[in-house]
Amino acid sequence: MPDYHDDLRLAHVLADTADAATMARFKALDLKVETKPDMTPVSEADKAAEELIRGNLQRARPRDAILGEEYGVQGTGPRRWVIDPIDGTKNYVRGVPVWATLISLMEAGEDGFQPVVGVVSAPALGRRWWAAKGAGAYTGRSLTSASRLHVSEVGRLADASFAYSSLSGWEEQGRLDGFLDLTRKVWRTRGYGDFWPYMMVAEGSVDLCAEPELSLWDMAATAIVVTEAGGSFTGLDGRPGPHSGNAAASNGLLHDEMLSHLAAR
Repeated sequence: MPDYHDDLRLAHVLADTADAATMARFKALDLKVETKPDMTPVSEADKAAEELIRGNLQRARPRDAILGEEYGVQGTGPRRWVIDPIDGTKNYVRGVPVWATLISLMEAGEDGFQPVVGVVSAPALGRRWWAAKGAGAYTGRSLTSASRLHVSEVGRLADASFAYSSLSGWEEQGRLDGFLDLTRKVWRTRGYGDFWPYMMVAEGSVDLCAEPELSLWDMAATAIVVTEAGGSFTGLDGRPGPHSGNAAASNGLLHDEMLSHLAAR
C-alpha cells in the first residue's frame, strides 16, 4: 500500500496556512460577503484561504490537479487535491465557530477518484481531524500529538444518536417522511450540520448522520476520516465514497437500516 505520510504532512501545512487566514477575519466587522449564483454566501476569507492553498500546492505539488469550491478545476492527472476553504460559511459570517477547512487528496483508481488523505481543521473550535488510506484516523493538535479515532459500537437504532443539517433539504427532495420516521426510531437527534457530525461519527460520539445534497468538496475529506475510523460513508443510494451528491455516514452497524429510511421517496 502506498505511503501517504508526506502528502498528509503537506495537508497539515496547508491547513495551518488556511487557519491563519480564516481566523484573522473571523468576526471582522468589515468582512465582505457576496452571494454566489447558487444563492449561497461566499466571504473574502473563503477566497483568500483557497488562493493560499492553491498557491502552496502549485509550488509543492505542481503536477497534481486541484479542485476547489471557489475557483473550480485546475490541471489534470491521477492525483487531485479537493478543497473547501470554509465549510460552514453561513456560520462563519454570523460568528458561529462551527466551520472548517476541508482538504483532501484523491487518486484515480478502478472506481474513479477516491480520497486517500483528508484533513478537517476547525480552528475556532480548536479541533483538527485527519486520516490517510490504510493508516487510520486521528484527532489532535499535530501529527505527533494525536489520538486515534474509532466509531461507536452501538448496534440498535433505539440506542443511536442521529445528526443532520436541516429539514428543508429532505422536504425538497421528497424524502421527509423517511427522514422523520428515522428520527422516531433513534434515541436522540441533533442538528449539528456541516462537517461536524461526520467527525463525531468518527469519534464515536454520534452513530449516524446524513445530508440530502452535497458537493464533492464537502465530502472528500470527511469520507476518509469516517472510513479510516472504522465507519461507513456512502451516498443515500448506498454507493461507497463521496460521489453521490449526498451523504450518509455511520458506525457501519446501523448503515443499512439508516439507508432503508432515507433512500425512500
